[in-house]
Amino acid sequence: MLPKRLRAYLEASPGGRRIAPFIIFILLTVAQGKFGAQSAYWFYLAKTVIGAWMVLAVWPLISELRLAISWEAIIVGTGVFVMWVGLDGLYPGLDQLLGKNAEETSPWNPHLTFGQGSGLAWLFILIRTLGSSLVVPPLEEVVFRSTIYRYIIHPDFEKVSLRQFHWGALLITSLIFAVEHNEWLAGFLCGIAYQWLVIRKGRLGDAITAHAITNFLLAGWVVFRGAWQFW
Repeated sequence: MLPKRLRAYLEASPGGRRIAPFIIFILLTVAQGKFGAQSAYWFYLAKTVIGAWMVLAVWPLISELRLAISWEAIIVGTGVFVMWVGLDGLYPGLDQLLGKNAEETSPWNPHLTFGQGSGLAWLFILIRTLGSSLVVPPLEEVVFRSTIYRYIIHPDFEKVSLRQFHWGALLITSLIFAVEHNEWLAGFLCGIAYQWLVIRKGRLGDAITAHAITNFLLAGWVVFRGAWQFW
């Protein structure tokens, strides 16, 4: 599935195999919309397909990258969704704080780009839902809740237990996660909630599940309530 040289690098680099797929994903995210309005959607399709391929490629190489379902994961995933929606409009978003103009912050709404109710519009809504629910959670959780959190505690992070609590690592990781989202306050609280899950259960899978639940519920809210600002 992977070229020999790339596989050799990933096998030899604990940090590389966890972070490299996320960096590639972010670079494709940055390219969204840079080549015309429609490019935002086509690049999202590309990064979702490539992201899924990368997750499958590194899955056997990362011991903690395993799914797990628990009542805590369901409660946290649902609770974070409620919190994310409930805080909307109560504080300025990151785009507003950075002074971005309307063109830079236009909502991700395929109905406006491809026509209300068109086949392409619904295709990209489906892709966004699948990408945010199935691809984003493992990519982000292995970086934030496993790699960065434990690396802050000790550079030889694989030897750090996922159960270990560290205030500094918790706050720094959650802050980094926050600035990745326009809804930075919700993102910060979300990061704390997911990290709590990892520490409580001693595994990453519950946080991946919770993240997937949050994003799936949020996708439903966006589509059926027309709350496109979340995308």
